[in-house]
Amino acid sequence: MSPTRPDFYFPAPRSQKFCSQCAHPLSRLTPPDDTRMRDVCDSCGAVHYQNPRNVVGILPIWEGKILLCKRAIHPRYGEWTLPAGFMELGETTAQGALRETDEEAGAQVRLGPLYTVIDVPYAEQVHFYYLAELTSPDLDPGPETLETQFVLPADIPWEHLAFRTVSTTLHHYCADLDTGQFGPHFYALSKPDHQP
Repeated sequence: MSPTRPDFYFPAPRSQKFCSQCAHPLSRLTPPDDTRMRDVCDSCGAVHYQNPRNVVGILPIWEGKILLCKRAIHPRYGEWTLPAGFMELGETTAQGALRETDEEAGAQVRLGPLYTVIDVPYAEQVHFYYLAELTSPDLDPGPETLETQFVLPADIPWEHLAFRTVSTTLHHYCADLDTGQFGPHFYALSKPDHQP
């Protein structure tokens, strides 16, 4: 009899209870020659480091309009976003941004410069957005996207954007349209008073 599969899958929480090397229960302590508390294995000696996760994406433009994707996944199902997602091992930030754009929008783009680098320490993430120009308006969205839409800067659905990193990147872009100078922008987001 095969095991029952869950109805859905989700990213595993950061905390671990057992060593991924030998399955021994983990301890929480500061290893020798370190300055931080870590999850460590007292059996095999493995230190389980936790580091920020990188989110990579693009701000895609076609004839003065911005390409937005409506999310078909949680969190923020049904909200608008820029094509972006978690960077995979073995990728550069640019390669990851292009892959995510293909997966979420099926868009072909000419990648431009790095535009925003956003520290999100309360979520243990760093977000990287590149400027990009679409080489065609033809799109083929993947299963993570309900629909796509090209919007003028004046028509951005601010109240229905999925993430603050998306809205701050778009705010910078709208401001830069007035000056003609486009980034790069480096900044950090503090934890909101209430998490939506």
